[in-house]
Amino acid sequence: MATDVATLSQLLEASLDHTKNKQAEAAITQEQSKPGFSLTLLHLVASDSAPPTVRLASALYFKNFVKRNWVDENGTYLLPEEEVTAIKRELIGLMVSVPPNLQAQLGEAISAIADSDFWVRWDTLVDDLISRLTPDNATVNNGVLRVAHSIFKRWRPLFRSDDLFTEINHVLSKFSAPFLKLLENTDNVITNSQNNPQALKDAFTTLDLIVKIFYDLSCQDLPPVFEDNITAIAGLLHKYLTYDNAALHTDDESESGPLEYVRAGIFQGLMLYVQKYEDVFGPQLPQFIQTTWSFLMSVGLETKYDILVSKALQFLTSVAATPHAENFNSQEVLVQIIEKVVLPNLTLRESDVELFEDEPIEFIRRDLEGSDNDTRRRAATNFLRALMSRFETLVTTTAQKYVDAYLQNYAKDPQENWKSKDTAVYLFSAIAAQGNATTAQGVINVNPNVDILAFFQTNIAADLQGDSVAPILKVDSIKFLYLFRNQLSADLWRAAFPLLVNHLANPNYVIHTYAAIAVERALFLTDANKNPVIQKDAVVSASRDLLTHLFKLITKESAPEKIQENEFLMKCVMRVLIFIREGVLPISEVVLNNFVGILKVIRHNPSNPRFQYFLFEGLGAMIRFAAPTHSTAFEAKLYEPFSIILSENVEEFTPYVFQLFAALLEANPAGPLPDYYRSLFEAVILPGAWEARGNVPALSRLLIAMIPREAQNIVARNQVVAILGIFQKLVSSKASETYSFDLIEAIIANIPLAALQPYFVTIVQLMLTRLSNMKTETFQQRFIAFYHFVSARQDKGLGADFFIAVSDQVQLDVFKQIYLSIILPDTQKLPRPVDRKTAVVSFTKTLTDSQAFVDRYPKGWNLTTQRLLELLVNPPVPAAADDVIPDADVDELGFGVGFTQLNTCKKQPKDPFPEITDVKAWVGRYLKEANTRHNGKIVQLVQERLAPDVKQALAQYLE
Repeated sequence: MATDVATLSQLLEASLDHTKNKQAEAAITQEQSKPGFSLTLLHLVASDSAPPTVRLASALYFKNFVKRNWVDENGTYLLPEEEVTAIKRELIGLMVSVPPNLQAQLGEAISAIADSDFWVRWDTLVDDLISRLTPDNATVNNGVLRVAHSIFKRWRPLFRSDDLFTEINHVLSKFSAPFLKLLENTDNVITNSQNNPQALKDAFTTLDLIVKIFYDLSCQDLPPVFEDNITAIAGLLHKYLTYDNAALHTDDESESGPLEYVRAGIFQGLMLYVQKYEDVFGPQLPQFIQTTWSFLMSVGLETKYDILVSKALQFLTSVAATPHAENFNSQEVLVQIIEKVVLPNLTLRESDVELFEDEPIEFIRRDLEGSDNDTRRRAATNFLRALMSRFETLVTTTAQKYVDAYLQNYAKDPQENWKSKDTAVYLFSAIAAQGNATTAQGVINVNPNVDILAFFQTNIAADLQGDSVAPILKVDSIKFLYLFRNQLSADLWRAAFPLLVNHLANPNYVIHTYAAIAVERALFLTDANKNPVIQKDAVVSASRDLLTHLFKLITKESAPEKIQENEFLMKCVMRVLIFIREGVLPISEVVLNNFVGILKVIRHNPSNPRFQYFLFEGLGAMIRFAAPTHSTAFEAKLYEPFSIILSENVEEFTPYVFQLFAALLEANPAGPLPDYYRSLFEAVILPGAWEARGNVPALSRLLIAMIPREAQNIVARNQVVAILGIFQKLVSSKASETYSFDLIEAIIANIPLAALQPYFVTIVQLMLTRLSNMKTETFQQRFIAFYHFVSARQDKGLGADFFIAVSDQVQLDVFKQIYLSIILPDTQKLPRPVDRKTAVVSFTKTLTDSQAFVDRYPKGWNLTTQRLLELLVNPPVPAAADDVIPDADVDELGFGVGFTQLNTCKKQPKDPFPEITDVKAWVGRYLKEANTRHNGKIVQLVQERLAPDVKQALAQYLE
């Protein structure tokens, strides 16, 4: 039965009420399985009679539904064909007729559909869009342009490829002429709407979208039609860089308006053209440089201009990398640049001080190097650094004069003139660093013409120690340490570290947060020998107080969103735990109680993915370093909060919880599963648990950790088939193929062969079907490793002959073809040393114990010997358990309801043959023992079958 509009409308309304949302969302999930659900959502979005909140909720649901349910990873539609066609038919018309807030959600849905379908399976789309463009109806045009932008912006980050350029050329061949016509028409509408504020604003929205699409269409290569019309296009862009009309101004000093956004977009496009197409665009540049210059000299300090000023500065920064930079190469011009452009944008404004006091977390995020916010300070700094990379000595000496002057002004009256020192420190930092600072390492390259250490000792150290310093200067001193952390000596760091720890007790939010940021990075610092710069003992002895204090700061306010607001504090907690390692044992209960308390609160409203990530990494570090000796206590403590998260289906936390459950089990691999894990096991082997793609990596690890401890019960309760069903689901998909092999190897290693025997033919059949229908490089490698895993395990009743017998039942003699075309040629290429070591064992046992290789495949026996000798030239040595915890760059991690790997408790690779320490010696021993066991048969085969050079190479193992 199809979904009914009225019912869905009520459910969506209820989902917006926090007292009813859980039940409503569960009911909506039920509705999703009914035919036509997505179209019902669209009808609700289109309904003028529905409340605006319900229409928006419906658009959001539609967007998320499409993202999850449009295609599988092979590009096959998950919805019925007629529903797919209907959605494509209705979507564009709807998009051009609904209000902008709904357009934004539908635009994202269109972008998701375009990812898989455009342009080959949706080749009518561009024609459909063009047919709807009008000379002057802004509402319709803006809808069309929003759709176009949602599709074309996907090209921006992509690498060049033939498919990509085919798609772009398809679009340009149809879209570029109507696009340029629309630019011309919009210019006319603006000219004719000087005295009609609403029409003017609508036309400026069109212009804003046109500018964005101009960037999209140019982002990969210069469109020929733009090159042909470059003078006219540049003329119009320049016109709107200087255009003004009072109707477009905003009254609020902090709110940017249509003018600011259009100009910022134009600057963005200009940057692209300077960086990529300077040969064509060069002649147009002087007018833009002059205009930008005049603008920056005259613009006010209001925050509404921040985005525009930072884009203008970024444009000049890109000009500084071209021959046009010579415009700036004189003392006179540089003085002007520093006085009129750099300093006004570096100097703290009242609005910055207000932000520091009223919205401290926002101040920190904007201020931190490496954050992606466009601030005037960052843009001015980058512009100065770009000039410095061209004219290092001139810029340094000129800027240094201003640094000295501001410091002298501060010295006259430190209480009153503290802002002068703030400007001096910023300006000095701008010229001291070459290139941008990195989140992981801070400033890497420094300007050889400045003395960072002397500046630190003269101007920074006192602020770090003193109490009566302006709060922002205190932050500057901590930030200086943080930025130039790689330039300061280990001794200096050891002296500074206790001061930073003391600043964690400062009641000022920005100061204690910056202290946490600097402490976290200090603990990450290592010397040339990879030893920590900060002494471990000192941190271990202070760790109880340090961690208790950090948790107190985190939980100062009790609302879930306030607790998880400050990810920097939680990152510091995580780093302390990674740093002290087993030193956490005496305080593990205190730390665990804090983690559990925070989890219980924030699960109701997970709002900061970074905070959550650091929290779970911190728990992972504790499990890694303390659980092996305290496993029962950890399991008892964490089971309840973790099971609540699973039972309440907190999607953001679920993949983390599965990873941590697995790490707990791996920390204590002996004995049967405790009772409370049994109920979890029953849930894990249900097919429904594996539906969410983000859960699969962690779930498979958890199931693999459970199998050894639950093997007897799995057989007794006839659960082998359920687990093999999971293997079948995983092996059929490219996205989960590696997990399918991890799982099947765990099953074979732990479940008695008698219980698996009936299913072995199906297991191998599934693999061979994948090899012939949908082979990937990864699948082939894992299949080869799997063969060796089975072939090497004669002690379990397996071995090469067992594999051959099973594959014969799939298709007679199919083994010969697989062995010659895949296993023999590619075993050497196996990337994991553990797999190559297993292959050595597998090949050796094949030579000594396989009847089939003596009787059916005599040629295979010779080839196997050659491959074994090749592997032994550079005998594989599996790495010992890796002790290094990689530092994940959180900005690189994609947070969503997907899978994010925890690094602190990553699964360690397991050597299946730890007893074989010297591979070459083992091969020699095994061959000789087998020769004795078989009454000299091996030596006889060597004499009869091998070529002289191979015989000679093998002789050293048989002597």
